Amino acid sequence: MTIYRDLDQAALDAQYNLREAVPSHPAYFARWAADSRAVRDRIGGRLDIAYGGGVREMLDLFAADRAPAPLLVFLHGGYWQAMDKSDFSFIAPAYLAAGIDVAVVNYTLAPAAAMDAIVGQIRRAVAFLARDAMTLGVDRARIFLAGHSAGGHLTAMAMLTDWPRFGLAGDPIAGGCALSGIFDLEPIRLCYLNKVLGLTPEDARRNSPVHFPPARSGPLLLTLGGLEGVEFHRQSETLAATWRSRKLACQVAPLAKHDHFSIVAELEDPGSTLSRLLLRQMGMR
Repeated sequence: MTIYRDLDQAALDAQYNLREAVPSHPAYFARWAADSRAVRDRIGGRLDIAYGGGVREMLDLFAADRAPAPLLVFLHGGYWQAMDKSDFSFIAPAYLAAGIDVAVVNYTLAPAAAMDAIVGQIRRAVAFLARDAMTLGVDRARIFLAGHSAGGHLTAMAMLTDWPRFGLAGDPIAGGCALSGIFDLEPIRLCYLNKVLGLTPEDARRNSPVHFPPARSGPLLLTLGGLEGVEFHRQSETLAATWRSRKLACQVAPLAKHDHFSIVAELEDPGSTLSRLLLRQMGMR
């Protein structure tokens, strides 16, 4: 029986079961954690800065030598229910070398937090960084977001924010980049992932950026692995169409040889295709 588009339940689950699709995923996770520990041991950083009152409402900040510096805010993936900021410190050195600060953000994971709450935490984190930019040594006019998988979704949701509700006069986000992002939550609601997430139809629509083109936005870069399933390609192409419906700058850049997890390595290599595109968006190339 068809559940979503032309997919039955098994096919839909398979499209979003990334660990099954990439059996080598434990090796990626182990390397990310080990490399991140090594980075923190080598360069330190300001760890566990609170941006809110929740236990996981914290971020790590790695500062470049100059201030104020542009800031890259990284939002981790894990289907909103796994991973931690401590697994992603490894991306910082490539951007520090280019004179860019890096913040890696934690948020409360499902099922302890519903989707609305998770999105709200990311918005509070960005608002905190913008409000405290001078104290933190950040260039308030050059705050950029990047997120992988669920973090790509959170990047797009942050770019839809009504910032005056968070005490800001204008949009603090100069641009965004989503790696292998999820922007339509309806298939997530209908697949095996919803056993943990508990999305209602209303939750899924309200938190799906494909339905809400912003009136204005900084440029958005969407990238994903060429080896990923058709649903992930549809997700990025649909969001790009949504952005372009308002004549907003949006580039889709598939990276042919990557899967859902290997693509993250593009962020740690300053000479990679993705890093060059991201640095160009940030005005550093």
